[in-house]
Amino acid sequence: MEIRVNGSRVVLAEGDITDEETDAIVNAANSRLAGGGGVDGAIHRAGGPAVMAECRKIGGCPTGKAVLTTAGNLKARYVIHAVGPVYRDGKSGEAALLESAYRESLKLASAHGIKSTAFPSLSTGAYGYPLEEAARIALRTTVDYLKEHQDVELVRFVLFGRQTYDVFAKVLKELAAEGKG
Repeated sequence: MEIRVNGSRVVLAEGDITDEETDAIVNAANSRLAGGGGVDGAIHRAGGPAVMAECRKIGGCPTGKAVLTTAGNLKARYVIHAVGPVYRDGKSGEAALLESAYRESLKLASAHGIKSTAFPSLSTGAYGYPLEEAARIALRTTVDYLKEHQDVELVRFVLFGRQTYDVFAKVLKELAAEGKG
């Protein structure tokens, strides 16, 4: 599924983010930038030791923020490590932190001349964020950013599993119907 926002495209795909050939891929990182499970572990394994070496130099990243490293052995040129929140009760600032993680990733892309980027669904795996709410935040934040910044030409959401794809597709259709896309 795809929508256009100004001159940019937002595309949904089901697949493995480590296979993406966009300029950058976004990693669902932890605040220590220490690698881990899920998307984080897959990106570090596929990227090889160069990604971890740069993460160690950076040292860490606060929740809601993002940092940029090389992509090592990946097809992408860069990895944007975004730290989403652990979901507690929905009343502890999680929505603002998740929105910030997406927005800060897009700002890094703009600042580094990155024209295409691929996101996973941040915070919905081990961090427990409810999928539909997270999809709404991810897509609305992306669409709003692209309305103001045409330098990022393509934002792909590379979603692991049919259920995640279907939820994102439902939310994207709703946003398009509301005139947000």
